[in-house]
Amino acid sequence: MSKSAGLRLFRCHDDSSVTCLLCSHYCRLQEGERGRCGVRRNDGGRIVSLVYGKLVAESVDPIEKKPLFHLLPGSLSYSIATRGCNFHCAHCQNSHISQVERGEHFSSTIVKNPEEVVAAAVSSGCASISYTYVEPTVFFEFAYDCSVLAVEQGIKTIFVSNGFMSQQLLEVLVPVLSAANIDLKSFNDSFYRKQCGGRLQPVLETIRFLKEKGVWVEVTTLVIPGYNDSDRELNEIAAFIASVDASIPWHVTGFYPAWKMNNVAPTPVSSLVRAREAGSGNGLHFVYTGNRPGSGEESSFCPGCGNEIITRCGFRVERNSLVRGCCPSCGRRVPGVWE
Repeated sequence: MSKSAGLRLFRCHDDSSVTCLLCSHYCRLQEGERGRCGVRRNDGGRIVSLVYGKLVAESVDPIEKKPLFHLLPGSLSYSIATRGCNFHCAHCQNSHISQVERGEHFSSTIVKNPEEVVAAAVSSGCASISYTYVEPTVFFEFAYDCSVLAVEQGIKTIFVSNGFMSQQLLEVLVPVLSAANIDLKSFNDSFYRKQCGGRLQPVLETIRFLKEKGVWVEVTTLVIPGYNDSDRELNEIAAFIASVDASIPWHVTGFYPAWKMNNVAPTPVSSLVRAREAGSGNGLHFVYTGNRPGSGEESSFCPGCGNEIITRCGFRVERNSLVRGCCPSCGRRVPGVWE
């Protein structure tokens, strides 16, 4: 019996409808109806996952690809995904697996159980398992079952998420979650509603909650020209992160044309420079530039003395000079999960 079988992340109603409690959409579904994610259905008065163990992506990735720069640098992460997502971002780079057609069946997938996933992570030399590529909230039961086993074997667990989780899910997830990279797409609720089909506030609440509960958190913002790249918005995002914890790493990444935004130009380097300046200006200790390998802005510097403590090029760690998590020059403890 799976560990998640006892979880009841749905609410039944007198009219035989059921409300899914996994994400902040709180979809209320009639018999046979699917949620916005396309992969969860009301089946006889309970919510069932249509993608449990049905993987459409599995890969051994460097942890830096998540991106997570302060969690076991240079290590490998076993990355998996099923179909589905509770957002419909117009700029999604994985729309071929995240977006589900109404009534779609899922037959061309690799079916694995949690034991096989954890065994594959161990045999691949991975220090963690990442639920990524699509929104892992929509295949939560499988991710949870894998995580319980992973934690028992000393393997870290990671959610790469849009952060649109429910409070009910977060309470269950936190005990088996090591780290999360939360995608803070904008600081404008209208952007979330128009471009993603979601809302801003639940994402902010997720970041605060995870940090308060001791989960290692990093934040990513994809900077899209003309949509979320104004100086005002970049400063608002940076100020919010700093208000939670100035040591949260902020990854500002360059946009490339994708899916329904193929007509939008790639992010100029100047916009990423402005984002870095906004982060530093608002007191953030660690701001990293993504999708620009070799820029020299992927390395980590001690917030105390400014010494370069981790040298990176793209997803590759070239040098890590930390000594038991501390700067070798001034001895300051650098926030992160280093061992």
